[in-house]
Amino acid sequence: FRANTRNMDLNRDFIKCDTQEAQAFNRFFSAWDPEVMVDTHTSNGADYAYTMTLIHTETDKLGGGLGDFLRETMLPAIYAQMDTRGWPTCPYVHPVIESPDQGIEHMLDSARFSTGYAALHHTIGFMPETHMLKPFADRYAATRALVETVLQFTVDNGKHIQALRLKARNDGQVAERWPVLWRIDYERAARFRFKGYKAVHQPSTLGHYLRLAYDRNQPWEHDIAVYQRCAVVATVAAPRAYLIPQAWREVAERLQWNGVHLQRVAADEAVPARVYQVDSVTSRAMPYEGRLFHDEVVVSTLQTTVQARVGDYLVPLDQPRARYAVETLEPMAHDSFFRWGFFNSILEKKERFSAYLFEDTAAEMLQAEPELRRLFAQWKLDHPQLLADQNAVLDFLFAHGRRYHEPSWRRYPVAALI
Repeated sequence: FRANTRNMDLNRDFIKCDTQEAQAFNRFFSAWDPEVMVDTHTSNGADYAYTMTLIHTETDKLGGGLGDFLRETMLPAIYAQMDTRGWPTCPYVHPVIESPDQGIEHMLDSARFSTGYAALHHTIGFMPETHMLKPFADRYAATRALVETVLQFTVDNGKHIQALRLKARNDGQVAERWPVLWRIDYERAARFRFKGYKAVHQPSTLGHYLRLAYDRNQPWEHDIAVYQRCAVVATVAAPRAYLIPQAWREVAERLQWNGVHLQRVAADEAVPARVYQVDSVTSRAMPYEGRLFHDEVVVSTLQTTVQARVGDYLVPLDQPRARYAVETLEPMAHDSFFRWGFFNSILEKKERFSAYLFEDTAAEMLQAEPELRRLFAQWKLDHPQLLADQNAVLDFLFAHGRRYHEPSWRRYPVAALI
């Protein structure tokens, strides 16, 4: 059973840290700062000949020389050594369509998972997944072989890996742009010699349909497509620092647990910044790992001046842990704190009106505010069917007039200082 006593899957909690286990791991991992991590798992999803399959930190997301080294040097060495030790290993079997013969794809390991979390620290991460249908003794032996293989390679190549990590961190401190969204690149397929079993469709004994099964009496071996590369979808310009109002303590805590250097603002100051206005979010209909995760986020950007208060947090990006800060504080990033609901209260408009009183006030506002008159005239042209709905009319005027404007409504509170 994958959940803890709060019904949380720990391998979805590396960023949001709702569990004490994840909070402890964040602090431990950041203090140790390992070059390589192996996080052992058992999995299913198809039937095939391999006891050991392997997920790794996505090389394009890891980026730079470190990603190239993992893809071109470390992974081939691990696969070759596992063959020599009698435990042939294949990439994690996640069929593109239904069964492995149709091709398999690398999961887009966002930072909720251990391998994606490792990338935020420029650490090479592995998640070996043994096949649950194989005997326990075989799964144990294959796991031990994988851990020993990775350990030996890391020891033998430790200084080179350390140098690549240092360069990645140094490059991050002066980066002008950061990627925050990726997608699987189906234009760049690799080929892998795969040993599988024939996928067959048999009548179900439970209902009137065909179920997928694998016939171990019909083994096969041939090259299949493996989609292990990813492409950047969106990037953001790197600010000189982020400003986090001190009210958002839970966010500051998670940055601190991960070794991000924070400075406290010493004096009130108005500073130029890039801020985000949240135009829309689409959240999951049901809780996901205890939260209403925002799958789709649309923001607009504006340049303005924000007020830094004494005690607020400054997060400079000229530091080794810059990547963790960017990918958690940029709201569009795959597993940002915003997507995980740390800032949900900004999506709520707090003030309301009494319709019978506000009717007269709204008329006065229209006389006094030319921009509101213009917006309302356009709204009426766009929504003639709503003119018979008093609440719709007054809601629009209340939300768009200057008098009752709520600056914090849908304004993402973390500012990117420029």
